Amino acid sequence: MRVAPIVRVLALAALGAAVLAFAAGCSHDAAGAGGAGRGPKIGFVTNCVAEFWTIGKRGAEQGARECGATVSVLMPPNAQVQEQKGFLEDLLSKGVDGIALSPIDPGNMTELLDEIAGRTLLVTHDSDAPASKRLAYIGVDNYDAGRMCGRMVAEALPDGGAIVVVVGNLDQDNARRRRQGLIDELLGRSHDPARFDSQDARLKGDKYEIRASYTDQFDHQKTKALAEDALVRWSDIAAMVGLFEYEPPILLEAVKAADRLAAVKVVGFDENEATLQGIVDGEIVGTIVQNPYEYGRQSVLLLAALARAEDAAARAALLPKDGYLPIPARAITKTNVVAFRDDLRQKLGK
Repeated sequence: MRVAPIVRVLALAALGAAVLAFAAGCSHDAAGAGGAGRGPKIGFVTNCVAEFWTIGKRGAEQGARECGATVSVLMPPNAQVQEQKGFLEDLLSKGVDGIALSPIDPGNMTELLDEIAGRTLLVTHDSDAPASKRLAYIGVDNYDAGRMCGRMVAEALPDGGAIVVVVGNLDQDNARRRRQGLIDELLGRSHDPARFDSQDARLKGDKYEIRASYTDQFDHQKTKALAEDALVRWSDIAAMVGLFEYEPPILLEAVKAADRLAAVKVVGFDENEATLQGIVDGEIVGTIVQNPYEYGRQSVLLLAALARAEDAAARAALLPKDGYLPIPARAITKTNVVAFRDDLRQKLGK
């Protein structure tokens, strides 16, 4: 949910060694639109259906072309663990060489993930499952990205105010960390990714108050209803923050329908086209973007390289340090949104 600017970011030293290692393990014969070739077979499984993952699919396909792999991209339409489990079982039955997964509920999926890791190569992307036997996590540091989002809110509301947060659910590792980073930044707390404030906790600092943290379970109608209810319930809301890709445009729609655009700031996460247009129009303050294109691409490159490794030692040498391949987050505001959107559209062939 990128192009020339992203490529430059990913060329930073933090990624250089890992990217070179992946490339060394891959051949460069063409692999077709979906990675059709005789190389490693890779499964790329998302946590829902979203525009964000359409971008991730393009990245996975590009990675497959680069290293002569075959990739199957699967998206659970209802964002349910059972759907993911079905996808995973199907991939295993087809003898895939590796799976990249964004687990919906990592805390309750550890046994399942460990079983999968015992049968094929397993990495996580977007949202981690650190307690499992996955080989690596590919994505942003969601806690730090949440703090980045908090800074964006603070810049938009220098005098403070009441804030409503909406997120898909709090079972996913990325959602928990992202929300916590936002809260900790606004309340002036120390850096502690392990901290977790419950949804009903009183979260009020000297300047900012997290009035409510809503979970919509990926239900867009519920997102809209929650936003509308909050705007009716509280007349002093100063900002609404949507932490998942589909939420910022819905929050903006609710704020506009309530005729509160002048009073309520909207801050987002990810690069939904409507979110980017809202920034261009001056109706959304900004958004913190990840890089699903590289989530897909790097997942396929890593798994293909690992599948081709001759032995355990060679495989271990390919893994990123501490099992984490960082994909940097970026803050998109009025100053850089047009260039970012143009790059994104080019990457997607729009």
